[in-house]
Amino acid sequence: MKRAPKLIATLLAMLTLATAATAATAADSAPADTLPPFGADRPLPPLNVQRHTLANGLQLWVLPRNGPPRVDTLLVVRGAGHGADAADRPGQASLLADLMNEGTQQRDARALAEAVQALGGTLGAAAAPDGLLLNANALSSRAEPLIRLLAEVARQPAFAEKEVALARENALQGLKAAMATPGFRAEGALAKAIYGGHAYGRIQPTEASILATTAQALRAEHARRFRPDRTLLIVAGRVTPAQVRGWVQAAFGDWRAEGEAAPEPPAPPPAMPAQRLLLDRPGSVQATVRLGRPGAPASTPDDVALRLASTVLGGGFTSRINLNLREEKGYTYGASAGARSLRHGGSIVGGADVRNEVTGAALAEFVAEYRRLGSELVPADELQLNKRYLAGTTLLGIQQQAGLAATLARNWLVGLPPDFLGQFVPRLQRVSAAQVREMGRKYFAPEAQSIVVVGDPAAVAAQLKAFGDFVEPPK
Repeated sequence: MKRAPKLIATLLAMLTLATAATAATAADSAPADTLPPFGADRPLPPLNVQRHTLANGLQLWVLPRNGPPRVDTLLVVRGAGHGADAADRPGQASLLADLMNEGTQQRDARALAEAVQALGGTLGAAAAPDGLLLNANALSSRAEPLIRLLAEVARQPAFAEKEVALARENALQGLKAAMATPGFRAEGALAKAIYGGHAYGRIQPTEASILATTAQALRAEHARRFRPDRTLLIVAGRVTPAQVRGWVQAAFGDWRAEGEAAPEPPAPPPAMPAQRLLLDRPGSVQATVRLGRPGAPASTPDDVALRLASTVLGGGFTSRINLNLREEKGYTYGASAGARSLRHGGSIVGGADVRNEVTGAALAEFVAEYRRLGSELVPADELQLNKRYLAGTTLLGIQQQAGLAATLARNWLVGLPPDFLGQFVPRLQRVSAAQVREMGRKYFAPEAQSIVVVGDPAAVAAQLKAFGDFVEPPK
């Protein structure tokens, strides 16, 4: 019994500690309005882009950086992408890009891969609507041979018969797999509804266009599309501008354009008749829904306000469309909507994959959110939240030099100046709720949107009647 006081004292001590811990936990979980406010957004510091143009017209941008001992290069050729594909050769730019790093006139595919590996880096290529991009990186100590190798790949691709045959077979298999996915079919049908016969709507290959691709045709397209006066080379890393200018002059200075240049595509139609398309997918347990209409080029004065409106509506997890359809209604795992801006035009695209039984209800929510964006002012706290998100994700994406180089290249490709990045955050902060509402009226009016649904007509057709007469798209 003499030990009882000690036991009681121990229990009281434990109770005191538990009470203190509970109080601390309560303090930690206090309402958010007790937290200090966010600091002011900071604009991007000057990038110090060193610009130089060779006599043949090639533009060189050098970004000296004091980061890791690595150099990143991006060679961008305007007018060499999907916009240059002929009407009977959709998707040819993708095959051209795929084969650019599969051997040169000096090295076969294996020797080229070994050369890149010896530099401690990587090499890749990709096609975009407005151009074609070659990217390569290596250790800073190997910057000069990297630039020489990049010039070899850009100027002298081999398009060897065996590599073309392999790429053609891979593309056919890839197309077969893609055609089995409802998203691929929906995006293809929507692109045609938005752009009509414009080249921007021809980003997906067909079996006929793949089979018609030959080594000779690719060589002719390379000569037509790759020209120094339409090329930008960005070099970022631990290098000096003077060094890089010398290396680039030696590797690219004698490059001359060959043949007739591919013409710049015209601007796509600013408006198209709204279509209602239902693509049959028998037995599907869900429907893929897409909405879209023509948008605006990246150089439009609306650009920054349109980006913010897109972010509010459907540009992130906390956007209105996603919170509505995913979090509140439980119709989908994810939904999005927003602008896609290119050099000569653009599009407004929204969509989600939903359960069959809520296809009509999901479309109704899209329509309601589009209409609300154009009729109501975004509340001040929601507007500020989205400004912070858009500014933050933009700046985060360019923290590393590869991301910065890619962003500068993309901006140049679509017609934005190099100082656009530095202007972006201040311009974003000046966008008002009234401007966002105007973007909603101008670009997101529900009646102007084409609607594409891929699904089982037996399960969804009746739900779609409220939105118009849906038909099969033309083959």
